[in-house]
Amino acid sequence: MKIGVPIEVKNNESRVSITPAGVFELTKRKHHVYVQTQAGLASGFEDQDYIEAGAEILSSLEAVYEKAEMIVKVKEPIEKEYALVREGQIIFTYFHFASSQALTLAMIASKAVCIAYETVEDEDGSLPLLTPMSEVAGRMATQQGAKYLEKPIRGKGILLGGVPGVPPGKVLVLGAGVVGIQAAKMAAGLGAHVTIFDINMKRLRYVNDIMPSHVVTAFSNEYNIRKHIKTADLIIGAVLIPGAKAPKLITRDMLKDMTPGTVMVDVAVDQGGCFETTRPTTHEDPTYIIDDVVHYCVTNMPGAVPYTSTLALTNVTFPYVLDIAQKGWKEACKSDPSLQKGLSLDHGKVICKEILKEMLV
Repeated sequence: MKIGVPIEVKNNESRVSITPAGVFELTKRKHHVYVQTQAGLASGFEDQDYIEAGAEILSSLEAVYEKAEMIVKVKEPIEKEYALVREGQIIFTYFHFASSQALTLAMIASKAVCIAYETVEDEDGSLPLLTPMSEVAGRMATQQGAKYLEKPIRGKGILLGGVPGVPPGKVLVLGAGVVGIQAAKMAAGLGAHVTIFDINMKRLRYVNDIMPSHVVTAFSNEYNIRKHIKTADLIIGAVLIPGAKAPKLITRDMLKDMTPGTVMVDVAVDQGGCFETTRPTTHEDPTYIIDDVVHYCVTNMPGAVPYTSTLALTNVTFPYVLDIAQKGWKEACKSDPSLQKGLSLDHGKVICKEILKEMLV
């Protein structure tokens, strides 16, 4: 198979979808890999590393799309890439279709085969290709939230962990999935007081078992959320419904109950966000303020730490890339129910039911 690795063109996205190690495994099996020049540079991989592994370096985005039967990316195609996608071409990446009708309609029109990382699902309900980036994003959510609590950025001027004689900050985490637990772990490590919300009592019991005593759990409902946001310093949105839009747990009217300088980090922004006031931002311009509440809603948070993120991501995506290359997408999906769940669009036909639901809204 001819496999293309383009540069990620989304704002400040520095990850790369295949490492030289992956190229080596593909080319030794007689597959052809085309890498756009400098695609891996921000993640620590030179063009020469890819050449030595067996890849052919191409000079432009257009050339990669033109030659490849399968495009392997990190983030969804953006508008300038829509016209480059061909009928029958396999696009394997994070899509998050639920948050972008324009992307959905463009990929339907292209008649490509779209397989989404975020909906590949194992038998136990876990999302193996989303998990490592959720781990990175969860940890970064606390790291970024702590930074934006600083007064020069119009935060409250609070040191999240406090110091002797001064109480620590209060962190509210909405969702006890991978993102939420990693965010809570980082906040707890800094010494903050953490409350983690969920509607799944099994998850809350798990959190209660593994976390230190200054991390407490609470059942998620509107009454409890409204009560806790009044004293929270940092609120982290970490709710995920696979393939669908995130529920709006913090509404616009709730902002008036928060103290000025409260920071909200929405890790669910790729799925539409779990705050009503969420709008996508970039690493270049990461925050905005509504009603004196600082919002951080960067859509590709792990892109800021590309070395860590690229290795964590490709560790889990590459076996699927290899399987598709060896068997073709139809046989690979047929033989692997997990991958089959990632199949979103097939030659213009919508396969993922969550996308259909969003299109009917």
